[in-house]
Amino acid sequence: MLESRQQNQTQRVALVIQYIGTHFHGWQRQKGQRTVQEEIETAIATVLGYHVTLHGAGRTDSGVHAAAQVAHFQAASLIPAHRWAKVLNGYLPPGILIRASAGVSESWHARFSAIYRRYRYTIYTEELPNLFAQPFSWHYYYAPLDEALIRSALKPLLGKHHLSAFERAGSARSHSWVEVQAVECRRSGSFIHIEIQADGFLYGMVRLLIGMVVQVGSGQRTLDDFTDIWQQERRRSEIFCTCSRVMLVESRLSRFSLSAKNLV
Repeated sequence: MLESRQQNQTQRVALVIQYIGTHFHGWQRQKGQRTVQEEIETAIATVLGYHVTLHGAGRTDSGVHAAAQVAHFQAASLIPAHRWAKVLNGYLPPGILIRASAGVSESWHARFSAIYRRYRYTIYTEELPNLFAQPFSWHYYYAPLDEALIRSALKPLLGKHHLSAFERAGSARSHSWVEVQAVECRRSGSFIHIEIQADGFLYGMVRLLIGMVVQVGSGQRTLDDFTDIWQQERRRSEIFCTCSRVMLVESRLSRFSLSAKNLV
């Protein structure tokens, strides 16, 4: 399905995207790597007959999943904005799904109009592995985890802080200010779910933070030591959590809503 490039009317289209990150090298387009952004851009180009750039609300790392990533692109097309979800799903590979699409104003931007992003990290605590939980959780059974201690570690993070202790080397970001808006830790049977909501996240922040609070929850590190590390901005790369079972649960953006008719 190719459209002529010579269309008079341009539109900005927002997408709500789900993807299983296991087989992708993250969101952002990278030379020689399979990424979510490139797969969707290829699908859009197949429809339009020319390339456009897809702008995402956030850049997830390799292996990270998304339940509601938001992105937008600009195109000259006769396809109504709310139909793009159904059109693109016919061209996308397994593991990527466009949940909804909508037209937005020219001033709206998936990244810069974002109010918050929310990530969830799930820990599976039974000793025996669970095949169905494996793609979406960190199998941690080495020591009992106290979710109350984890909550106590997370709570002081609420507010606006320098969080360079949770930033991996190599970040292009000019500062380490992060406004943490909500934190949550809850147990559901054999699973512990940790959720963090913020106006933005530093490079590698979620996995560094999870590695540290799990040490607190297992008794390997005290609450005072954890708090001192991030308040004194002491980077501790040795406790980086190597498991990438993170999910971008939601990206909340200003002036963007989808009615029922837009949902696939």
